Amino acid sequence: MESFSSLVVFLSDYQTGMVETFSSPRKRLFIGYILLAFLIAWLWLRYHGQSTVRTMRECLGRNIWWSSSARADYGIVLINRALLVLLSPLLLSQLAVATWLYLQLFEYWGFPPRAGVLLPDWAVISLFTLCLFLLDDFSRYFLHRLLHQLPILWAFHKMHHSARTLTPLTVLRTHPVEGVLFSLRAVFVQGLMIGLFRFFFGDQVDLYTVLGVNVLVFLFNVTGSNLRHSHVPIHYWRWLEHLLISPAQHQIHHSVEPRHYDRNFGAVLAVWDWLGGSLHLSEPEHTLRFGLSKQERPGEQQLGRLYLYPFAEAVTSCAMFCRRAYRAATGRNSG
Repeated sequence: MESFSSLVVFLSDYQTGMVETFSSPRKRLFIGYILLAFLIAWLWLRYHGQSTVRTMRECLGRNIWWSSSARADYGIVLINRALLVLLSPLLLSQLAVATWLYLQLFEYWGFPPRAGVLLPDWAVISLFTLCLFLLDDFSRYFLHRLLHQLPILWAFHKMHHSARTLTPLTVLRTHPVEGVLFSLRAVFVQGLMIGLFRFFFGDQVDLYTVLGVNVLVFLFNVTGSNLRHSHVPIHYWRWLEHLLISPAQHQIHHSVEPRHYDRNFGAVLAVWDWLGGSLHLSEPEHTLRFGLSKQERPGEQQLGRLYLYPFAEAVTSCAMFCRRAYRAATGRNSG
């Protein structure tokens, strides 16, 4: 009976989570954002002289939405939701991080200084909204860069880059190991900002939101964030692409061309890539191909391979690292 009740709770949580993925404005795949993305794509393609038929093919073509890569995306979304329901109770919460930081500051500082008395409420809210957005965006960039540069992490991130066709759902094409890392990243960023601002500004702390979303994130979502994983190469002015990542720039990040490798790690802001030397501006005159190589390998889109192979590759990477470290410590050469 207890196992049956657990199954009912699991199925209920699973269904709720799947519905919220597309019905909650707090989620990037909210149906309203997707419809806006389609509208922006249609207007962009029409403005650039595409016929109505070709425009619809670029946005809704079966060769994109029902390719082997897209079907793998759908399976990954369903499986990852089930894994998230099972793993969520085991993960750290932002409240725990915020409470820990608050108590650490209290122990070190004593009674909270209440710096907010020097600032009006609107200034505190604006500062919190901006700081949370900047730290969240930078942490995404930083972790994303690590996923590419550390072989043991790249083994898992490769699942995302194995996509041959890009749809909005490709954003959820992530290995569970990567999903846990990004969840912990969000928890620490939010917990850090909440704990820090609560300590210094108390009840003045709030967030400018639209439909429950940070207003800056909301602007990102309604201006075509879902087109980053699409075949519609919307680019910005060159000066603006030094500040904001355009859909075309993120598509370059998925390109199979070696000159595009390890470029454009940013989520919203391009300034992190600009400062880090990984910025690559869009190339409107080039047609991109996506994936890990120019030729698809047999079984590359099979779910079993996508989920299990990264573990074997991670073990191999770890063994190679340990071997190199041992040789360096003992003074032996690589041969």
